[in-house]
Order: sequence, then C-alpha cells, then structure tokens
Amino acid sequence: MTGWDIDPVGVQATLTTTGEAGGDLEKVATSLGKNMASAAASAGTAVPGGQFHGPMVGPVVPGTPRVPVGPVAAALSEYLSERQKKLAFMAQRTVNSVQGAAQATNAYNHGDLDMAADAQKEALKEPKIDLPGANTGGGK
Repeated sequence: MTGWDIDPVGVQATLTTTGEAGGDLEKVATSLGKNMASAAASAGTAVPGGQFHGPMVGPVVPGTPRVPVGPVAAALSEYLSERQKKLAFMAQRTVNSVQGAAQATNAYNHGDLDMAADAQKEALKEPKIDLPGANTGGGK
C-alpha cells in the first residue's frame, strides 16, 4: 500500500459528481415506473370491458386504482420487475463505492493505510438488495 498517492481534493470532486449522478439514477428509476404504469394502463385488455374476472396484474403507481390489464401490461410488469432489481443493485453499488472511497481517503489522510485498504475492500463487496415483496434474499 505504500504506492498510494491520493489527491483528497480530486477525490472529493469525483465523489460529488458521482453522488449527483446517483441522484439522477433515482430520478430515472422513478420516471421509469410512472411511464411503464401509464403505458400499461393505455395498452388495453384482451377482453371486452366489464367481462374481466381475475387477478389484477401490471405495474401500478402507488395511489392509483388497479384496473384489468392485458398481456402487454403483464409483459411490462415483468420487464419492470427485472429492471427494478438491476437499478436497485446499481444504486446500492454506487452508494457503497462512494462511501468506501471517502472512508479510504479519510484513513489515508490520517496515515492509516491498513484502514484505507480495509475500507476499499469493503466497498468492493457485492451489495445485497432486498426489494419489498421479493423475499429472494438479494438481487443483481
């Protein structure tokens, strides 16, 4: 670890930029959910109105009523479910990386290279993502 040469001001600037990009990722994920729900509601069903008797499927924005949807909405729901896992993983990986880099830089500034190496090692671990209702123990 004696080969480390960290510019704390440069690290801070990079972490700030990365944090802002992470916030943009959250906005994109929220927008994706709303747009997919709108697309699902607009896709229609495969049965004439009033004849649907079954479980409701498809992405639904919180606070909106569930209505019968067809196969397009079901496909959009499946797509969104997979993307949610990946977006959550990316967001958590970004948070872990930014925090790990900050901790490693702080330890480096205090002359504790072992602590800096430990912080870096922890930041590289794969994040565990538990989505509400998934009960899968983690996603990628």
